[in-house]
Amino acid sequence: MFGQRVLLTDFAWSDVDIERHILEEAGIELIVAPDTREDTLVELATDADAIMTCWAPVTRRVIQAANRCRLIARLGIGLDNIDVAEATGRGILVTNVPDYCLVEVAEHTLALLLALARKVAFYHHQTKEGIYDIRAGVPLRRLEGQRLGLVGLGRIAQQVARRAAGLGLELLGTSRTPNKRVPGVRWCSLDELLSASDFVSLHVPLTDETRHLIGARQLAQMKSGAYLINTARGGLVDHAALAEALAHGHLHGAALDVQEPEPPPLDQPPFNDPRVIVTPHVAFMSETSVADLRRRVATQVAVALKGGRPENIVNSEVLDTPS
Repeated sequence: MFGQRVLLTDFAWSDVDIERHILEEAGIELIVAPDTREDTLVELATDADAIMTCWAPVTRRVIQAANRCRLIARLGIGLDNIDVAEATGRGILVTNVPDYCLVEVAEHTLALLLALARKVAFYHHQTKEGIYDIRAGVPLRRLEGQRLGLVGLGRIAQQVARRAAGLGLELLGTSRTPNKRVPGVRWCSLDELLSASDFVSLHVPLTDETRHLIGARQLAQMKSGAYLINTARGGLVDHAALAEALAHGHLHGAALDVQEPEPPPLDQPPFNDPRVIVTPHVAFMSETSVADLRRRVATQVAVALKGGRPENIVNSEVLDTPS
């Protein structure tokens, strides 16, 4: 019945009905991996004409085993779980959905910022423990007029900036592009941003260059009493260094939607610190965004396996390489 097969390594939703429907209409069989161990994915990849992946590592070994594979499609934006260089070298297209969940992540970032600023999570936990004490969470400062530093000025950060401006925050930003122009955001170096911001929010991809971008030296540069927010990738932050900065009272708190590893050791610092808000990599999720993501990625696969050009190819040089 089916002429081609697609391996789905993992997913973060309750079923795969959307993916299966789109692929089966195109005469493509969907195979769902029972786990994300590398050996499991290597075995299943040998018969796959395409791979769809959410968070599972699509490593060099997996790609080398995928002799028939024509496309690796990321169910999301970031590509740090795919060995893109290996895929490119083997003539395999890689796609993502770069405009996915921009609004959701921006909204979650602002929700975390507000929760930190007004100590919402802290007071909530206190009252659930039977402690009804205004003084437990002071000092509280007016949010308007404080500085939010955006590390990375891509599409999500720009969405955050527009919303944060409405709260009366002064906006600083830094990026790999010197003096990148974003309305309402003053560009500055990372060092200046860290030393001047009351809140620092991370919005850069995870690469070899950005791993532990926020380490002990950068945390020491931050203003005393500042807050760190991460809705990008867990590996951007040295969590041991963050725990130290909190233990010494240099930072007043942090909010981490992404961690390394995931799930993190919730009984260890910094994750068990009452001043740290931890959410389970949920910033990207809404009913609207997830359904759209699933349809678009399944369609990318169907188009590619039927000989078309899928949207959002990240290694288009593969198309220019003589077969």
